[in-house]
Amino acid sequence: MWSGGWGGMFMGWGMMAIFMIAVIVVILFVVKGLTGGDRSSSALDVLNERYARGEIDAAEYNERKKNISGKG
Repeated sequence: MWSGGWGGMFMGWGMMAIFMIAVIVVILFVVKGLTGGDRSSSALDVLNERYARGEIDAAEYNERKKNISGKG
């Protein structure tokens, strides 16, 4: 009637571990989605990105960088 082995017990623990990992991953995605993820860039990050894309020239970059850092 019973197999007498431990196979079922270990499979149960394995499935529970997979389920718990899946729950944690879902919670992390939900929290990241609710908090906005990487949407909060600093002003200097935005300035660096605009300069890297070529939207502003070096003179404008340096002037704005001075204004952001408060040394202007």
